[in-house]
Amino acid sequence: MTTAAGIGIEIVDWTAAQQRVMPLRMQVFVVEQGVPPEIELDEFDPLSRHAVATDVRGEVVGTGRLLPDGHIGRMAVASAWRGRGVGGSVLEALAAEAARRGLPQVMLNAQVQALAFYRRHGFVEEGEVFMEAGIPHRTMRRSCERPAGGDA
Repeated sequence: MTTAAGIGIEIVDWTAAQQRVMPLRMQVFVVEQGVPPEIELDEFDPLSRHAVATDVRGEVVGTGRLLPDGHIGRMAVASAWRGRGVGGSVLEALAAEAARRGLPQVMLNAQVQALAFYRRHGFVEEGEVFMEAGIPHRTMRRSCERPAGGDA
């Protein structure tokens, strides 16, 4: 799939994703956000479907994952590509994959600083703010019946 941002997005299993996405995840979560490296790679990666967003040179510029229960997570975009629609394209690709799999909804634990981004894509907050990996988060949900779109 090619997006308006001029990137391609593939939905793949962990075997195809791991070597490609882990450098970006480590850069964003461990280096930039201070997440402990030992919790960045977990037992849910092999169970998940992974979005791999690449630029025209094939460089990975964004990623995210969809767990079998509809949780979206590990959303990461390379710093040079932020604000250009990559994150929104990855999010919509994962939501579309959930719909293809017959899931009624998707949910995620959004970093509080990113709530507005997820709201633009139809996600609604629920519950209180909580800490995850030392970062404030809030649970959000969206129906898979929502048509793709939204501002990136």
